Parts: sequence; C-alpha cells; structure tokens
Amino acid sequence: MAEQVKYDESSIRSLDWKEHIRLRPGMYIGKLGDGSAADDGIYVLVKEIADNSIDEHTMGFGKTIDIKISEHRVEVRDYGRGIPLGKVVDCVSKINTGGKYDSGAFQKSVGLNGVGTKAVNALSSYFKVQSFREGKTKWVEFRKGEIVTESSEEDTNQRNGTLMIFEPDNTIFKNYHYIPQFLDNMIWNYCYLNAGLTINYNGQKFVSQNGLLDLLRNKTDEDSIRYPIIHLKGSDIEIAMTHGNQYGEEYYSFVNGQYTTQGGTHLMAFRQSLVDTVRDHFGKDYAVEDIRASIIAAVSVRVQEPVFESQTKTKLGSSNISPDPNSPTVRTFVNDFLKAKLDNFLHMNPAVKEALKKRIEQSERERKELAGIKKLANERAKKASLHNKKLRDCRIHLPDVKSDDRYETTLFITEGDSASGSITKSRNVQTQGVFSLRGKPLNCFGLTKKVVYENEEFNLLQHALDIEEGLENLRFNRIVIATDADVDGMHIRLLMLTFFLQFFPDLVRNGHLYILQTPLFRVRNPRNHKETIYCYSDEERQKALKKLGGNKKVEITRFKGLGEISPEEFGKFIGENIRLEPVILEKETTIPKLLTYYMGKNTPERQRFIIDNLRVEKDVVEDPNLAA
Repeated sequence: MAEQVKYDESSIRSLDWKEHIRLRPGMYIGKLGDGSAADDGIYVLVKEIADNSIDEHTMGFGKTIDIKISEHRVEVRDYGRGIPLGKVVDCVSKINTGGKYDSGAFQKSVGLNGVGTKAVNALSSYFKVQSFREGKTKWVEFRKGEIVTESSEEDTNQRNGTLMIFEPDNTIFKNYHYIPQFLDNMIWNYCYLNAGLTINYNGQKFVSQNGLLDLLRNKTDEDSIRYPIIHLKGSDIEIAMTHGNQYGEEYYSFVNGQYTTQGGTHLMAFRQSLVDTVRDHFGKDYAVEDIRASIIAAVSVRVQEPVFESQTKTKLGSSNISPDPNSPTVRTFVNDFLKAKLDNFLHMNPAVKEALKKRIEQSERERKELAGIKKLANERAKKASLHNKKLRDCRIHLPDVKSDDRYETTLFITEGDSASGSITKSRNVQTQGVFSLRGKPLNCFGLTKKVVYENEEFNLLQHALDIEEGLENLRFNRIVIATDADVDGMHIRLLMLTFFLQFFPDLVRNGHLYILQTPLFRVRNPRNHKETIYCYSDEERQKALKKLGGNKKVEITRFKGLGEISPEEFGKFIGENIRLEPVILEKETTIPKLLTYYMGKNTPERQRFIIDNLRVEKDVVEDPNLAA
C-alpha cells in the first residue's frame, strides 16, 4: 500500500516574492539555459532591465542609453526621468509595483505586469538600483533579492535617469556565458525600433536613422533581393519587405519594441493581409505559398496594454489594439494599413510591381515542378519506416504525451553506427532523439530543392523534423550536429550546414541549429576514477594536469572519435553539462556569399578552413562570418 502523505495546516506554505521567483524562475523568465540560445534566461534578464530604459525613451525622456556587459556583470544607465526616490526600493522588490499601470504614463510600453525588474533582482547574486532625479540620488543594493545596503537621499550633479547593475546568480544559471552576437542583435533591434536612439554599448555606438529599413538592409544585400526594399510607415505601425532568392519565409516581428520571436496575432495578420492585398492588386488568385515564398519582411506594431502568451513576451496574443472592446482588431488594423499603403506603393512603382509579379510566378512554376516529386518522396518516406531505421525518436512525441517540456527537445544528427549507438544508449529518451547519417551527406551547394526529395537522407531528415512546410510543426527545438573532431567530421559538419542554410535558412536564423562540443581529453587519477576531468581544449588539459597532477601520475586519454566514448561517459556530455555552440549568422553575412566561400568551387580554401579550424587543440571553430 502506498505511503500516505500528510496533508494538514503545516503543509500549506506562503512564499514571499523572491522565494517564489527563485523556486520557479521559469514562470518569470522562461528557460534558464547557459547562454547558448538567444532566448535563454540570462538574455531575458538583460532585456527586462533595458526595456525600462527603452520605455522611458519611447515616452520622450532620454535619447541615449549606456550599456556595459562583461563576463558576468551588466550595467544599464538611462537618462530618463529617474525612478521617484521614495519608490526606488518598491519598484525593484515589490511585485505588482511600477509606473506602467498608469496608461497615461506608459500607454504602449513593453512590460505592464510589474514583475520583470523584480525577477532580475531575485535571480541575481548582486543587484543595484540608483536613481538620479532633480539634483538628488538614492541607491539600494541587494543580494538574491535581500536588501544589504540602502542609502539616504544625497545631493548629486548627475543627469536625471536610472542606473541598474546586476550579476546573474550562478547557482541558478549554471556555467552561463554571454554570446556577443546575441547581445549585438538585441542592441540593434532596440535601435531599429527606436530611430534616432543612441545606445553606447561596450564602447561602441549603435544608432539607426531609418528603422526597419536599416534592419532589412543589414539582413540582405542588393545581389540577394529581387527588388528594392519597400518601407511603409504609419501611426503605430511600420513594415519593411522584399523578396529574395532563398527558400522559406523570413520574418522579424515586433510589438512595442519587443522582438516577438514566435510571432503572434500581428504577424499572422501581416501574412494574410499580404496575400489579400497582392491578389486584389493583380486581380489574380495566386496561391498563398507562391506569394509568400522567399519573402523577407519586418513588421512592428504598437498596441495599448499588449497581452502576450508568456511572461517572456515572445508571442503576441492580443486580439485588439487596445483594451477597448470597440477598438479595431489587430487583423483589421494591419490589413487596412497594408491594403492602402502597399497597393498605393505598387501603383506608383511599376518596376517593383513587375519584379514582385515575376517572383510570384517563378515560385508558382517551381512549386508545380516539385509537386510530383514531393508526392513520390513522401510515399518513399513512409515505406522507409523512418522511425525505425533512421530516427530514434523521443517519448515526448508519443501521441498520448502532453508536456510543457517540448521546447527542451533535441535531435542529434550523427554519422556512423558506433557514434549513434553511444548517443542512443546515453540520451534522455524523454526529450532527446538521434538521426543516423549513412556516410557523408551529399554536397547540395547550388542545387535546387528538388534534391531534398530525390536524396533519401535529406528527405527522411526533413520528415524527421517535419519542416517541409515551414517551422510551425518543427518537432525538435534544438538540432545538434554531432561529428568527430577530425577532417572527415568537419567536412560532414560543413555539408550539413550547407543543407540547412540553403534549404531551411529560417531554422538557422531562429536559433535552432547547434554544434555539439565533445571533450578531446580525459584526465584522471588511475587509482581513483572519481578524480576525472574532461577537457575540451589543450588549455583545459593543462589546467587539469596541474589540478590532478602534482606528484601523482595521471592518465590522459585522447578521444579521436565519438564512437570511442562509452555510452556511460557520453551521458555526461549530453545531459545537464552539455556544451553546445549555436550556429549564428553575423549581421553583415548573407547566406549566398557564405555558401559560395565554403562550399563552392574554391576547394583549396575550403580544405584549408577545415584543417585550420579543427578543434584538436583549440577551444572552438573561429570564423568571422559563421560562429559555430
């Protein structure tokens, strides 16, 4: 008989604000992570603090923000009005306290729930807030949400504004590190959405004068787009769009300055409104997929008191543009704007109109040419028993499993029976799957998407991920390329990167693709295997030798391939201590140029890149354009 659990008055416990946040951080900042993903908690902390300064700027106070971020410390100083000195403590340590409940003061701000700054405070080993206001200043220091020092009001000659400093608690954010590219993207997005705002970040000046037009200019180049970028601005809405030559749809969507990585009602409205407007303008019933194929667009709206589908504000859920039930829906608001502005623009720019028409008709031809091949490929995928032969799926995908952990799912793509066998035996079967490659994949550089259906490996992989029609049904949140640290392994890695970059670039842009870092050395005490250190570089090996060596003899093992690592050991590298390097496209890098350089006909250059960047005795692959 099961043991009876005692349940009485002593079982009921009330947590104070900081205890609740520290006990359930995911409720406030999403997933924790170590910084290898752009939506990991340490970046959410930065945004929560920076958003307050952005909101001040949006309301017309302060044209400059200073941000400094070092390895484990973040400082944000704005020149807005400054927190009222009598409320400095309350604003960072009392839930549901803030100035944004007064819609007159912050009508279209990002954060309305009074939680963000308190979450940062509670989840930081050190937190300081200082307000400068009308010649007076007051500051308070906290540790894990507890006040340790509080000043009285003092005279100051500093400009009005607020300074916040914090250090994420490394007992919560284990082994965390900030990736510069993620921070740069965050800062640039702030600037694109607030034209004229200057952000001084780590000694560099970030500023945009043309808003979303600058964003798309930095995400594309003239050779990769079919017509000049269309830039449309209105009251509380801004849109920039063009069509390129890439596969898939590429969107950057924002609400009140917040980058909504998962879109929401405003992006759905844009996608549908674009189809309606184009059909009406040309008087033709073009297929939805032909109109939107290869589109590159940025959409920004401002709504009053937005409702997001999570605390981290990655998906807009608002139906209307304000709480007033008589206000227009987001759908109507976006549709009316686009229908008027885009239709008018196309009438006034016949060259752009003709280029758009040709792009749509080209997509139509390509779709029809693929139709027969896709049908046969889908039938072959079913007959191939994908889930038995190529894919070791995870249990979370079983039809009867309902879980909130789906964003933790990972697919390892590896080559060879020994490597895939080790990962399969050591993985977390609940959330981790394994896809086995048979030999080196095809170099698909310069080929059309037809090859995805004709090549069995590629066809089965896209079915394993369920990305044939886009990312809406993506079955794994993280796709991890796991190859040996030798020339062949690097080549396979490049071939798989080429596949994803060429045919599924939105998978990369949305931060789903990673490289698995596995240890190169094992240093241990031969008499006591509990004294074991796994090293990912020669530098780490030297440190391990000093730590375990001394007068003792130590055992050093050099792992030459994934298959040489036992399943028991492999479990240590793909579990809580997994090291992943995200594949990141730099701001100034375009996919066509990148692929031409690494996978084109310049074989000597590619071979030199592979050899020079082998992680035999280096930390990571260092490439100025592609961080992986």
